[in-house]
Amino acid sequence: MPRLEIAADGFRLDDRPLRIISGGLHYFRVHPEQWADRLHKARLLGLNTVETYVPWNLHAPRPGEFRLDGGLDLPRFLDLAAAEGLHVLLRPGPYICAEWEGGGLPSWLLAEDGIELRSRDPRFLGAVDDYLADLLPPLKPYLSTSGGPIIAVQLENEYGAYGDDAGYLADLAELLHTHGVDVPLFTCDQPSDLARGGLDGVLRTANFGSRVDAGLAELRRQQPTGPLMCSEFWIGWFDRWGAVHITRSPADAAADLDRLLAAGASVNIYMLHGGTNFGFTNGANDKGTYRPTVTSYDYDALLDEAGDPTPKYEAFREVIAKYAPVPDEPLPAPAAKLVPTDIELDSCASLLDQAHLFGRAVIADRPLTMEQLGQSFGFVLYEAVLPAAGPAVLRIDEVRDRAQVFVDGQPVGVLERENHEHALAFTAPRHGAHLAVLVENQGRVNYGTAIHDRKGLLGRVTVNGEALADWTSRPLPLDSLDALAFIPAAPVVGPAFHLGTFTVDRPADGYLALPGWTKGLVWVNGFPLGRYCSRGPQTTLYVPAPVLRPGRNEITVLELHASATSTVELRDRPDLGPRDE
Repeated sequence: MPRLEIAADGFRLDDRPLRIISGGLHYFRVHPEQWADRLHKARLLGLNTVETYVPWNLHAPRPGEFRLDGGLDLPRFLDLAAAEGLHVLLRPGPYICAEWEGGGLPSWLLAEDGIELRSRDPRFLGAVDDYLADLLPPLKPYLSTSGGPIIAVQLENEYGAYGDDAGYLADLAELLHTHGVDVPLFTCDQPSDLARGGLDGVLRTANFGSRVDAGLAELRRQQPTGPLMCSEFWIGWFDRWGAVHITRSPADAAADLDRLLAAGASVNIYMLHGGTNFGFTNGANDKGTYRPTVTSYDYDALLDEAGDPTPKYEAFREVIAKYAPVPDEPLPAPAAKLVPTDIELDSCASLLDQAHLFGRAVIADRPLTMEQLGQSFGFVLYEAVLPAAGPAVLRIDEVRDRAQVFVDGQPVGVLERENHEHALAFTAPRHGAHLAVLVENQGRVNYGTAIHDRKGLLGRVTVNGEALADWTSRPLPLDSLDALAFIPAAPVVGPAFHLGTFTVDRPADGYLALPGWTKGLVWVNGFPLGRYCSRGPQTTLYVPAPVLRPGRNEITVLELHASATSTVELRDRPDLGPRDE
């Protein structure tokens, strides 16, 4: 059976030298009906390998539950990779970063007070043990030692940027072996973290996007023999709301790839194809200020968000051809796009009026967090009664992440974690007025110690210095909109769903634009495209062809504030915002 060997002078497979030329492709960021297309384009680029993370939080949405179906059918993705003759580097976590919600760690871990993630905390390691016991046995046939495409498995992810407990890494290695992993393990870290993040006996690899010679030199200093590999060669970057669209020139990125390959190193290009943070799955960063990531994970990658080859794809293909065989086939043409059209949204439904359809309210003496409610994604609606009429100051210790405040159904303001806001003044119209606070989880932090990121209203909540009692906390995961009752469009105060229909003759990729709308989320035929925000930089949402059907289609927009129009636009090209160049 073939086994990847880590020799003093490099990788060997079937006793032959192997240079890994890989590209990042996350199956969970791509519609499953498009996996084959993206993998085919990986092979045409000249890659011999693809890399994917595994998002624990999607595969195990609740304790004791595990999914390998639909868009999470990892065995099918591996079958398709093997059909293209591609090896696979599997990165199962438990932590993946990836600019993904919570770094892939399931939110239900945070229901445990005081739990220490990414540590030897028995509660954390016990959950990891259960996860690997569910994930790995179905993947055993896909290990190269069983004739499958997986040639190596990552042990944790950039751990040196988080901690330095070699005992924790050793525990993970033992769990992987216990659950059947018999292919080589590897770690990856930025060059300055290689010493902290590695484990003796496990291959170290480095992550960087520039300063190639320095990165490889530090890797060699930490690991005097064995293969040189850059496990994340960053050729672009991710975007955050309110900033610009980050890009990197094809010539600059291709020149650094040339330096890497000329040095004899193996490489995983991050990203071959970034894809999309569909639904609520984007992550966030918090290095003193909370910054949520946008819906698109285009990443200025070799294949754009719709999977079309970019100029960077062509530049990289020319470089790879200097060092490895590249298929003598023409570059794939861009996929068909929808004909631009306007869509009228002519029905609506108030979120606050129909909140009872989404979750059962829980009564307590304080607001409960999402994790205490058993909820991962979406919103929580908190309600209480104001004790007196007149001027009031609402103060909240921690807003995670964005709170819209209503008094007797009227909006009175917004508190945002990103702006370090904690207090809001308003006038209560009467004794016993109804206070409602709608809190959005805008993405759990995916990097650094702030990953212990519980959502909702945390700590004390007071009005004029006095704590309110008898709160109700209602989870609004919005995982299905089927129960909503729509009426013909009419002025709506506060958050509302807007519904419209459109027809297509033949499904094709498209982009949805919402000029005149403020902030919210979009679904097409029940498929969650993701978040939009007038702050930008991203102003269009990718609509994958497989979510459409010939004939009539439905679009639902949850607008959290108000819109200046009742129409949205289907376009044939994306707009990810002003570039940083």
